[in-house]
Amino acid sequence: MVRKAAPAYVIGVGMTKFIKPRGKVDYTELGFEAGVKAMLDAQINYDEVDQGVACYCYGDSTCGQAVFYQFGMTQIPVYNVNNNCSTGSTGLNMARQAIAYGAADCVLVVGFEKMNPGSLQAYFNDRINPTMTTNKMMKETRGVTNAPGAAQLFGNAGREYMEKFGAKDEDFAEIARVNHEHSKRNPYSQFTDEYTLEQVMKSRMIHSPLTMLQCCPTSDGGAAVVVCSQEFLDSHPQVKDQAILIAGQAMATDSPELFSKSAMDLVGFQMSRYAGQTAMKEAGITPKDVSVVELHDCFSANEMCVIDALGLSEPGKAHELVRRGGITYKGNEYIINPSGGLISKGHPLGATGLAQCAELVWHLRGWANNRLKEGTKVCLQHNLGLGGAVVVTVYKRPDGKAVTPVSDAEVGKKNGLGYNPATQAKGFTAEQCDRVRSQKSRSDWALQDTQQKVQARF
Repeated sequence: MVRKAAPAYVIGVGMTKFIKPRGKVDYTELGFEAGVKAMLDAQINYDEVDQGVACYCYGDSTCGQAVFYQFGMTQIPVYNVNNNCSTGSTGLNMARQAIAYGAADCVLVVGFEKMNPGSLQAYFNDRINPTMTTNKMMKETRGVTNAPGAAQLFGNAGREYMEKFGAKDEDFAEIARVNHEHSKRNPYSQFTDEYTLEQVMKSRMIHSPLTMLQCCPTSDGGAAVVVCSQEFLDSHPQVKDQAILIAGQAMATDSPELFSKSAMDLVGFQMSRYAGQTAMKEAGITPKDVSVVELHDCFSANEMCVIDALGLSEPGKAHELVRRGGITYKGNEYIINPSGGLISKGHPLGATGLAQCAELVWHLRGWANNRLKEGTKVCLQHNLGLGGAVVVTVYKRPDGKAVTPVSDAEVGKKNGLGYNPATQAKGFTAEQCDRVRSQKSRSDWALQDTQQKVQARF
């Protein structure tokens, strides 16, 4: 029997703008910018951090130390995490576990990714691919085309949802249309273009029902989160009113149903359902209590499947929720992916789960004043990686109150930055950077010229 978890709070978040992967910005810069922003938001110094978690998929071992040493060399543990597309939220789960069970009072999680253009590729071709059994099952049940492998897997799941429940091509396209429209209000989004349903459907076909505008891009980017204990929060009263409670969280892997010959099960439907039920049970909520959701829309087909798996719709009726506007502002049900989701915001693998966290924290604080849902008390996060792993997290305001919008001016005054990071993607000064870097164990040699490069882009 697992012991009851002590409270864990998110007190700081920060992220870079997500950009096209063109090799112009290195991972050390992405991680540094995100980490500094998160510590400024939490109003802490790196000397107060007990553990570090670095989240990335593409890079050599100990990239995490290269990023964290720029903040300070305080000899704390730094863990390097790679869990496919769920890497960022896996790091968040590790931080929450450390806090909840007494191993740390303050943990900094930094996710970053420097990717190559184009679809995801395997890099170690002299050994068995971890998803070999998944790909083999797809080949035997649905066949293989020349489309990117991930698009085939998730596109096939969409086809199965159509076959079983009557969803149409335009239902998947509508999901993408909504996410692209949402991204207009997110200053960190890689893309902010709005499209009509017809434009989404007529974009280049990748793997039916998925057209190009229904597929997430590869991206470079970073995001970071500071998680702390109740004791740490009590000793930092200046951030109590911005702390957000991790009310429930579950990380899960696949069951044998992965190989049930269902295309939906092959992309993690069952583990998403299990993790969702477990996290919501811990938080003492049902899907009806949720207002805002950030979920893993690597493809529109996956958003459709996950809506169903998380119980946001009746079983087999996710497309009906989509049709009646229940995933966007015109409906009176959920706001799903107000950030623009992976489809429009972008998907730097190691940063994605932490960027989702940042978005929902900004909502519950009332800082995301240009995209809030009135009356929000509970937010839900879902982040999935094939291979497989999924993390579902429930966030609440500790005071239990519904969110009210906070103006940009009020936020800028409170955080001392002079701007609202939820609505403006700005930077930090040299003095602010100095404020959060270690005062007792810093190394300018470890930092090199990273700070100058980062600040030059502001």
